[in-house]
Amino acid sequence: MIENLQTLMLSARDIAEQAGEKIMHVYQQDFDVIRKTDKSPLTEADIAAHRHIIERLSELADYPVLSEESAKLPFTERSSWQTYWLIDPLDGTKQFVQRTDEFCVCIALIHQNQAVLGVIHLPVSKENYFACQGYGAYKQRQGQAARKIQTRKLGSPCIAAVSRSHKGDATNEMLDKIGECELKVAGSAIKACWVAEGKADIYPRLWLTSEWDTAAAQCIVEEAGGLLTTLDLQPMRYNTKDDLLNPYFLVFGDKSIDWSQYL
Repeated sequence: MIENLQTLMLSARDIAEQAGEKIMHVYQQDFDVIRKTDKSPLTEADIAAHRHIIERLSELADYPVLSEESAKLPFTERSSWQTYWLIDPLDGTKQFVQRTDEFCVCIALIHQNQAVLGVIHLPVSKENYFACQGYGAYKQRQGQAARKIQTRKLGSPCIAAVSRSHKGDATNEMLDKIGECELKVAGSAIKACWVAEGKADIYPRLWLTSEWDTAAAQCIVEEAGGLLTTLDLQPMRYNTKDDLLNPYFLVFGDKSIDWSQYL
């Protein structure tokens, strides 16, 4: 177990808040958008948040940092890492560009291929979700007291969190099999946070994502009593292969339900 995990969690929360302020400075102005090689958008806010988080985390602990904006390290180098920071400085850049307010900062600490600490900060609402292994999951509006959160038992109707950009036929088919569902639509890791705090029952992601998209959310959901798993209900693991793409996954709160039956 990593020493001072709670202290690292609170410090990472503060760093995410500071990155959120830099993001909002850009969000409140006109800004340029460039396209990366995979055609995904990149803005000044992504870069400013990335630089701030990298700098501050390097002062916090002597662990490597893997960020979406610097994810070109070969597996031959990464494979030796026992503990490292995995970050998405601005999760939901597409939503940022479209000004839907549905974007967040994600910071996770990975130890032995598992997410043991997670922080998600929502810059617009100034809300934080954070957790570390063995200490529970919390939600906090910036400047207010934190409160513990937990997932809920499956309600009626089932509340499904779905992606604004990547819903797709496979997701529709799964929701049809579940039956009556109320949909909550958003971009970014916000959807997993809804599951963690009991505002949604299931978040199926039947579309490509990367490891920095899920790590912080996984720790938060697990500490809140739920799971983030592959489609065969195995926990997501990190830094185990050359590429950084995730398999399709499910996020759910009620572990007594075999959600794979609806696939």
